[in-house]
Formats: sequence, C-alpha cells, structure tokens
Amino acid sequence: MGKILYLECESGISGDMSVAALLGLGADEEVLMRALDGLGIEGLKAVVSKVSKSGLECTDFNVMTGSEHDGYDHDMEYLYGHTHDTDGHGHGHDAESEQEHGHSHEAHGRGHTHHHEHRSFKEIKTIIENAGLTVGAGSLALRIFGILARAESKAHGVSEDEVHFHEVGASDSVADIVGFAVCYDNLGIERTVITDIAEGCGTVRCQHGILPVPVPAVVNIAQEHGLTLRKTGISGELVTPTGAAIAAAVRTDRTLPEKYIIRRTGMGAGKRSYALPGFVRAMLIEEVADAREDSVYRLESDIDDCGGEALGFTQELLYKAGAKEVHCTPVFMKKNRPAYELTVICDEADIKSLEEIIFNNTTTIGIRRVRMERTVLERQIINVRTSVGEAQVKVCGLSGKRFFYPEYESVAQICRKTGLSYIEAYELIQKESESEYNLAGR
Repeated sequence: MGKILYLECESGISGDMSVAALLGLGADEEVLMRALDGLGIEGLKAVVSKVSKSGLECTDFNVMTGSEHDGYDHDMEYLYGHTHDTDGHGHGHDAESEQEHGHSHEAHGRGHTHHHEHRSFKEIKTIIENAGLTVGAGSLALRIFGILARAESKAHGVSEDEVHFHEVGASDSVADIVGFAVCYDNLGIERTVITDIAEGCGTVRCQHGILPVPVPAVVNIAQEHGLTLRKTGISGELVTPTGAAIAAAVRTDRTLPEKYIIRRTGMGAGKRSYALPGFVRAMLIEEVADAREDSVYRLESDIDDCGGEALGFTQELLYKAGAKEVHCTPVFMKKNRPAYELTVICDEADIKSLEEIIFNNTTTIGIRRVRMERTVLERQIINVRTSVGEAQVKVCGLSGKRFFYPEYESVAQICRKTGLSYIEAYELIQKESESEYNLAGR
C-alpha cells in the first residue's frame, strides 16, 4: 500500500524526460535546484517550464552548461541525416543523449565540431558524495551511474574503472541522473512499475560512427536487467542509455496491479522530433485492495478451577507466542459453577505451541479446536505527525476506500501529555492522519 510509480514509456525514455515527468508529478523544484547547485559544476543551469506535446501540457526540464554543444543532441539532420529520413517525425528526447553516445558533432557537412567533457566513474562518485544529497538520492544516483558503467565497460571491452564517461560524464547528463534521483527520493516512491519500453529502429550517428538502434549501451542494460523493449516502426533512437539505466535502477514490477486508482499524473517532455507524442507519462497509483479470504483456528477450553492471576498470565504468554486474539469469557458450567471460557484465535502453524502454553499454565485437561474461514482487509501501520504529537495509525483498504484507526497506546500517550479526553484525541488523530495520508499521495 506504499507509493507506487508507473512510468509509461510509449515514446521511449530518456534522462530529461524522466526528471520532467517527476516534476510534473509534484516533486519539489526548489529541492531539485538546491541539489544541482550542490554539484559544484561551473556553468550548470536548469530551467523548468511548461510546453505542449500533441496538444497536451507537459513539463520540460532543460539543462544548459554554457558549452558549445548545448542543444545539438536533438539536431535531427545531424543525428539521422545519413539515413535521408528526416521527415519531421515528432518525438522529443533529452539533452543528454549525444553525450551518452559520445555525439561529438565532428564535422558533418555543417561545420560543427564539439569537444565533450570526460569524467571517470571515480570523479562522478566524488561529485555525488560531496553534493550534500540525501542518502536515498545519493545511493540511487550512484546505482544509475553504476549500471551505465557496466554497460559501457562491456561495450568497449575495458574495466569499469577504466571507463571515462564522455557520454554520461558530461555535465548535463550528470544533472539528469542526479535530478531524477533527487525527485524520486523527494516523492517517497516505494515501488516502480515499468511494463515495456518503446524503441525505434535504424541507425544513429555517434562519436564512434553510425550505430544501430538500440545502441550497444542500451542493449547491454536491457540484457542485464531484463528490460522489455518493444520495437516500433519509428526510425530513430527512442531509448537513451541514461533512460535505460534509470528504468533498470528503479523498476520493481513488470506488471500493473489488477486494479488501481491514479492519484497524480505528470508528463515529461523530450526535445527530439519523431512520429510519437514525445513524453514520458508518470503516474502515482494506489493498488485497490479487496478483502482477502483466508482461514484461522479457534482453540477453546472451559475452566472452572483456575484463578484469575493464572489466566491473566496465560493470556500474556499466548499473545507473545503469536496468538491473534485471546478472550476469557465468563460462563456457568455444570453444577452452576462460575467459570471462564478461554478462546484463542491463531494460525494453524501456531496451534501446537499455544496449546502447550494453555496446558502448562492452566488447569484445563482438554482443548477444543475448529477451523474457521474469515475475510480480512489489507492493512498497514503508519507513523503520523499530528498537531498533538506523533501517533501510530492502522490504515485499512477496501475497493479504493481507506479507513484510519489510531492505535490505543498512541492515543493514550497523547491524552496523558495533553489532557485531552480519549475521544477528542482519537478523532483529532484520525482526521489529521487521513489528511496527511492523502496529501502524501500514498
């Protein structure tokens, strides 16, 4: 029931598209900009804006470094002019792709020659470790770079330490990867669904010459991490190595839940032009949890010759040993003797150990046992910061609805601290926990 991200990659995936999609989903732009400033890369600047793709409003994340190669990664004539297939196919990709493939823009009939930055994996680690990122963002950024390092080392036949990232070591690519990690961490995402990823066909011009699509780094990433690529009829590169590495780093699920509710949506625009809309659509979804059926066992014993202290101690032992519920119900037995019916609800695996506790700690000489079918709601315990203090709340779900039940000990502690009545504290915690849960998009 945690936060689930669904990345829909019907137009492929790239670094800036992914960052923009999370910004559109609600990631904090100020947090992102502070993180990028912390990289200490001279001339690095990022601009977030709104653009239109296929008539739909999308978020654009544009990184500028002040270098002469800014913007040439979506120069369609350069990238695909060799195929004579520059027919304006609408898509849009990121400003990191030519660095990813070493698009040096050597003279290609237009007089462009561009020299890219080269950084080793070790240098990139140092930049990230000194950037003041959260533990979650820093570890995710390093994971993405590690995936790229393995892919490039395999492609070029060198060790990961020997790989110098003229591709992903460029400043704009570092910003894309770190930016995605920061936004992902900021949203508090726990699971990520990526079904399949649309890819183009044909060839693309790179520093190493004309390469087939998907390019070797993408092939290596997809092979190692089991990404599902789906070929389209689009001539061009829809999946960049950074995009593939991001997908590989965060994907936890290959399929969507059978039923789910969409809580938020964000669309991240790309910059190249193909015959596709040109955005990654990100959705924060919530799995619809129906009631679950299973079975439990009820253990029963009627006891008329055992003191209350012994029964109370037995109840404590039973809970510690895994009993789901323990009841002592007053009853009248034969000869009108006052007694207690001891009832224990438990899983089948716990029957033997719980029966031993009952026999060893009470005077009973027999225990009845019956299997019962039951229906239960999915549930989780969350910690909530309320206006009267932190509290634990049980959240249960049914067909998209959520029910909030503050835990007794939390309510009692707040009552002792504030002087509120139990009912006042319970209702306040319940209301504020529901509001915080919905605000967080869980």
